[in-house]
Amino acid sequence: MKKRATNTGKPASTALDPIKQSSLWSRPGFLIRRLHQIHISLFLEETARFNITPVQYSLMSALTEHPAMDQVSLAAQIGLDRTSVAEVLARLAARALVKRTPSSADRRVKLVTLTSKGRATLDVMSDAALRAHSRTIAPLPGNQRREFLRMLMHLVNANNEVGRAPLQLGK
Repeated sequence: MKKRATNTGKPASTALDPIKQSSLWSRPGFLIRRLHQIHISLFLEETARFNITPVQYSLMSALTEHPAMDQVSLAAQIGLDRTSVAEVLARLAARALVKRTPSSADRRVKLVTLTSKGRATLDVMSDAALRAHSRTIAPLPGNQRREFLRMLMHLVNANNEVGRAPLQLGK
């Protein structure tokens, strides 16, 4: 099959090769940020009717696995700073999706729990969230998807302590 020439005078396969077009395409940070932007768009498209952001979804999901967590521990579960978690939780609490109550052991500590409305919201939106996650990696051949996720987990784990808000891995 003959390669089609483009207005650049290069064969089509070379002209459309992103790596040949820009050095950005050889930078992991650029590609990870761009993939993150794409995933957020897919997530918001799939879950639009729920008005839940990916960060809110992560916080609510963490609360299903670890009910009644304090805000600091919850922040560590998803690798987000405490201030951002407090702001996100305030928005979720205003919608009655989570409840914050003082700890009986230390009244200064707020324990966060999912409300029944929060659990129901997660249940109803789980298929839409799963579609977004699947669509993000759908361009990869089926046998490469698991390997891609394994490599992402390895990179996150290996670099966890470098992040501004490290995850509490394995807890």
